[in-house]
Amino acid sequence: MIETPQQYTERLLGYQRGKQPLKILASTPARISKLLRRVPRKRLSTRPAPDRWSVTEILSHLADAEIATGFRLRMILGSSGVTVQGYDQDAWAEVSEYRTGDPMLAFAAFQALRQWNVALLRKIPKQMWDNYGMHTERGKETVSRMSEMMAGHDINHLRQIEGILGPRDR
Repeated sequence: MIETPQQYTERLLGYQRGKQPLKILASTPARISKLLRRVPRKRLSTRPAPDRWSVTEILSHLADAEIATGFRLRMILGSSGVTVQGYDQDAWAEVSEYRTGDPMLAFAAFQALRQWNVALLRKIPKQMWDNYGMHTERGKETVSRMSEMMAGHDINHLRQIEGILGPRDR
């Protein structure tokens, strides 16, 4: 079943409801690192089902999503009300060849970009958390809402990785 943008938003917000988004965002790279520890590359590249992404593909998606989110945040902080373009994650996966990518390179990119984006979020003034963009699929999204969506996105993909690899020491 394909989700509407509104269903997607509610699902991601539901994952992080009652939690601190910035704390989730800052801790996700370390959580992923623990999950990846001593896992052979072949296992990371194996899909759990023909229509489901492998860990390698998820890591590549996380890196690309972090690029998109970082750009969107900076656009919104620089010009509240700006249009925020959606993108087709499956098209990005295909053109970037996520399936054959290097999982550790993707993870390193995600880790560095996430650290950079969290540093930005930690230093913006409180009033700028209300700056917003008009997402082409989801409508008005403030910086605050974007951080909640990012946190829910992290939880979603952490659960997928755990489901594929099995839980590790946390």
